[in-house]
Amino acid sequence: MLAINIVNRSNNELPHYQTDGSAGMDLKAFLEQEIILKPMQRFLVPTGLFVEIPKGYEGQVRPRSGLALKHGITVLNAPGTIDSDFRGEMKVLLINFSDQDFVIKNGERIAQLIIASYQQISWENVEVLSETLRGTGGYGSTGK
Repeated sequence: MLAINIVNRSNNELPHYQTDGSAGMDLKAFLEQEIILKPMQRFLVPTGLFVEIPKGYEGQVRPRSGLALKHGITVLNAPGTIDSDFRGEMKVLLINFSDQDFVIKNGERIAQLIIASYQQISWENVEVLSETLRGTGGYGSTGK
């Protein structure tokens, strides 16, 4: 298991896996007062958490399916990326796609955090790409 340094300036517990098979950990809002997120309104929700993600890994901030289904609340830039060299506070950009106000309270589970490995690449400039069966078929081209 990968150990990651974290500073918790909130009054919430650290993110943790809810089950043995969970890929994501819930991020919670850290608010002095509740926020009313009106329909189609966006808000950058603080978590009070600061992380030191190792090089070669990223944090992915994703919506919580229950909030999306029940309330139309999602992460606007999903998945949001937390780079390994970022040391600021993790914040979650939420949007309300419903037609009802949504109240965000301190400690509310607002998103999921997944830590994933990645590779940096270098581009190889060529004149022609290799052929495939799919070729240049784009959106909606598979499964025909």
